[in-house]
Amino acid sequence: MEDLIARISATAGIEPDTARKAVGAILAFLRKDGPQDQIDDLFSRFPGAAEAAAAAGAEQRGMLSGLMGMMGGGLMGLAARLSGLGLSMAQMQEVGRLLFAYAEEKAGAERVRAAAAGIPGLSQFL
Repeated sequence: MEDLIARISATAGIEPDTARKAVGAILAFLRKDGPQDQIDDLFSRFPGAAEAAAAAGAEQRGMLSGLMGMMGGGLMGLAARLSGLGLSMAQMQEVGRLLFAYAEEKAGAERVRAAAAGIPGLSQFL
């Protein structure tokens, strides 16, 4: 996972801690909104994914949960969360692109696409 964080930090021009939080937020979103069987399969082949999603999920359930609820869920809620980390739209797209490319390296394109297919609107970003 650290190589992914370093790759995202360098390519997207963001601090490693922000990259880590952004990756965690995206993975927590997948865990929450994705088809469980496909996400479980994907995460089992993606070292550190389950742990990053759990850590981000715990943080989101903290004091920010009320604010996140007001912002909405789905992709719009995720975008609001990433924006709250200080990411521009271009940086959000770059983080997502790099994260999904890394997931494909680890788990295969078919697994990533199967997981994304269960989340309305997500496949257009792959």
